[in-house]
Amino acid sequence: MRRSNCKEVMASVFKLGRDKGRRNAHWYFEYFDHLGKKRMKKGFTDKGLTQQLAAKLESESRQRSLGLIDVVQEEQVVKKQATVTQQLLDYETALKSKVNSAKHVKLTLTRIRKVVKGCEFKTLADLNADEVETFLTELREEDDIGYRTYNHYLQAIDGWCNWMVGRKRLDRNPVLGIPRLNAGLDVRHPRRALTANEFGLLLKSARESDEFVRCYSGEERARIYTLSYMTGLRKGEIASLQPKSFDLDGKTPTVTIEAASSKHRKKGVLPLHLELVPFIREWTAGLGKNDPLFPKLGSRKTWLMVRKDLERIGIAYKTGDGIADFHAAGRHTHIMGLLRNGATVPEARELARHSDVRMTMRYTHITLEDQARAIQSLPLPVTVEEPVCQDEKPTCQDIVRKPSVAACHEVAGRASQLPPGRCDALGVNPCLCEGYDAECPRSSPAGDEKEKWRRRGSNPRPAMLP
Repeated sequence: MRRSNCKEVMASVFKLGRDKGRRNAHWYFEYFDHLGKKRMKKGFTDKGLTQQLAAKLESESRQRSLGLIDVVQEEQVVKKQATVTQQLLDYETALKSKVNSAKHVKLTLTRIRKVVKGCEFKTLADLNADEVETFLTELREEDDIGYRTYNHYLQAIDGWCNWMVGRKRLDRNPVLGIPRLNAGLDVRHPRRALTANEFGLLLKSARESDEFVRCYSGEERARIYTLSYMTGLRKGEIASLQPKSFDLDGKTPTVTIEAASSKHRKKGVLPLHLELVPFIREWTAGLGKNDPLFPKLGSRKTWLMVRKDLERIGIAYKTGDGIADFHAAGRHTHIMGLLRNGATVPEARELARHSDVRMTMRYTHITLEDQARAIQSLPLPVTVEEPVCQDEKPTCQDIVRKPSVAACHEVAGRASQLPPGRCDALGVNPCLCEGYDAECPRSSPAGDEKEKWRRRGSNPRPAMLP
């Protein structure tokens, strides 16, 4: 029965119709909450205990309606009592519902669970930024993980907490504010781009090899290398290519990367090199439109393919500049090839599909030879110590700096010793040296009234103070 005028009415206790006549069946009761909404709860097999529970819930509802119990604070307590395990299961479902690869979902949940287990978090109330930061610091020192891996762990648990805030399961992100580490100070696997000659030798080594590496023949490896270098696509993106991914008959041949296969989960359309088009026609001949161009490439160790093909021709896989794995030999070499052959940085960024030009700059492996080539393109200037007045005017290359103030005064002093209205053949007239054709103005005598007036006008006396 519903209460009215703030007077409590005893809740009704009953058994369900299907349970009538059963001694051990549970009792149920109905009551009204603080919002006036009718609620039904399951009680106990004992009727007296069920009546006590019903009275307790009705009493709490009345206190909430009178403001004696803070409903908001109570809801926050209930949220924080939720178990971490259930929240992780719900987060996994949310990640799978989006366009995320199975590898991304598994790696993200593995990192979060490792932090949760290491910090011994049981409920949401246990989540604490200090404990997370301490655990990750110890993990970095004991397991010798890099700064970049440290940031990946932090990014995973931060994304989980932000998701719970968005779903109203938390009021704020408890790990917000933990600083990221500068990954540039701890690069574990620096990469180096191949030169044009090295990449050509890599293709030759693969084609002339009779060995199968990671289930691919030498010719198949050469095709994979060529496509990676000519398009700049990542390994997973190349693995997703099918004949329907290419548009070879349009005005501008293109290749399309679907959002599910792209690193940033965005669909991308890239132009193809015209000399690559006939090769793609040959490679896709006889394949169905949905057949993969390179089956199972996404799960293969492509770095091992490149290392074996490089070592076969005597090129070191790892040098002081970095390693030349599949990503370096293909994507890094592609971007450096664009820049070395006249492409601008914004154009390279668009072709690489980077959201930030700073990411593109990480692929610019400027060597000493590149710097020497750039410095040789700088024109050599010709320095002139004194201005020269001749019949023909000087060119821009002849004049690299203006005369100093002292030099100008010296030239003006020499000009005052000449007859008025004449120009010295030695070039003491500053006007003519600056390229003007007008003759020098005649100077007025020192005692001339006009000259005295001109001096007064250009240097007036200061006003008298009151």
